[in-house]
Amino acid sequence: MTTIDARTEEIKKNFKKGGKLVVFVGAVLVIFIIAISSIGTVGAGERGVMLQFGAVQDTVIEEGLYFKIPIVQRIQLIDVKIQKDEVSSTASSKDLQIVTSKIALNYHLDPDNVNKVWQEVGRSYNNRIIAPSIQEAVKSVTARFTAEELITKREEVKDQIKTNLFERLSKNFIVVDEFNIIDFSFSAAFNEAIEAKVTAEQLKLKADRDLERIRIEADQKVVEAEGKAKAILTEAQALKTNPKVVELRWIEKWDGKTPTYWGGASPFIGLNK
Repeated sequence: MTTIDARTEEIKKNFKKGGKLVVFVGAVLVIFIIAISSIGTVGAGERGVMLQFGAVQDTVIEEGLYFKIPIVQRIQLIDVKIQKDEVSSTASSKDLQIVTSKIALNYHLDPDNVNKVWQEVGRSYNNRIIAPSIQEAVKSVTARFTAEELITKREEVKDQIKTNLFERLSKNFIVVDEFNIIDFSFSAAFNEAIEAKVTAEQLKLKADRDLERIRIEADQKVVEAEGKAKAILTEAQALKTNPKVVELRWIEKWDGKTPTYWGGASPFIGLNK
C-alpha cells in the first residue's frame, strides 16, 4: 500500500506540473495572438477607418503600421487612389434634340475624410453618389446648348460639366481629377439635317466663288473695253489733227505688193509732198 500511495502521489505531482506547462503555453499563445491581432498595416494608396464596436471614429489612419485594441477595435481599409469611370448618358439639348454622351471621369476619395464617406455612404459610393451625379450634371449642362453648339463649343460644355460635377461630388468628399467627353451621338434625323446643312453651305460657298469670278471677269472686260475706247478716241483725235496718219496706218498694213490695176506704179508717190 505504501508503494502504491507513493506512485499515486508522484503521478499527481507530474500531472500538476504538466497542467501548469499547458496553462503557460496556452497563456503565451493567447498573448501572441492578441499581440499579432493588435498590429496591422495600411498599404500605399489606402487609408484606414477605425471602427470601435462598429462605430466610426474620427481618426483616419495613414499609410504604414497601426495599433488597435483587439476585439474592441477594427480597421476598415479604403482605397484613395485615382479611379476611372466610363458611362453613357442620354439628355435633351436646348433645341430638344436627343443627345447620347459617352464620358470618362477620373476621381478619388478625399484621404482626410474617408471616415465620413464610410459612415455616410459605405462602399457603394459609386452607385449611390457618383453615377447619379454624372447623369444630373450632363443633363443640366446639355440643356443649356443646342445640339450644334454641343459640337462647336465642346470645350465649354466639358468645362461646365466638370464644374457641375465638382460641386456635386465635393459635398460627399469625392474629388474630381479629370473629366472628358469621349463622344456625342445624335438621332439619325438630326445627322441627316446636319449633313444637308453642310451640303447647302458648301454649294453656297461654291456659288459665291463663281459669282466673284464672274464679277472679276466682267470688270476685266469693262477695263479692256475702256482701254479700246480710249485708244480709238486717241486715234480719232490724231486723224483730225493730222490726215497723214491714215496713210501711215495704210503703210503699216501694206504687204509690199502693188495691185496690178495700178500698172506697177508705186502707191507711195506723192507721200512726201
